[in-house]
Amino acid sequence: MKIVTSLSFQGQCREAFEFYAKVLGGKITAAFPYGDAPPGMPITDEKYKNWLMHCWLEVGDQALMGADMDAGWAPNIDKPKNGFDVTLHTEDKAEAQRWFDQLSGGGKVGMPFGETFWSPGFGSLIDKFGVPWMINVIPSADWKPSQG
Repeated sequence: MKIVTSLSFQGQCREAFEFYAKVLGGKITAAFPYGDAPPGMPITDEKYKNWLMHCWLEVGDQALMGADMDAGWAPNIDKPKNGFDVTLHTEDKAEAQRWFDQLSGGGKVGMPFGETFWSPGFGSLIDKFGVPWMINVIPSADWKPSQG
């Protein structure tokens, strides 16, 4: 089984996924705009032509899915995303710091990246697209938090 987070945007899906692919070293394997939909699709307004109805980003054996949605289709799309975080885990603290720094650019830091009692490195942020993230370093078996 694979559990995949699907992210919704309002016209920024392609830009967001290209950014995520660059930051995370992934590859977009699908990006279907509404303008390429078969005849008879209910979403035909010209303003949605370049919006993505489906986007898929592969990063190693993991993935993110996304789409552009209008408030008429997803009533809360224009509200802050709440109740979830896309969470990245790695054993490499430098990699985690790089992810955090790049993803937080233009966004808002919730918890600055740094050591916690459970991890050599953890931070939370909301990126420039409004998506909440947590970045966590998986501690080695012999890791102990510093004494301050």
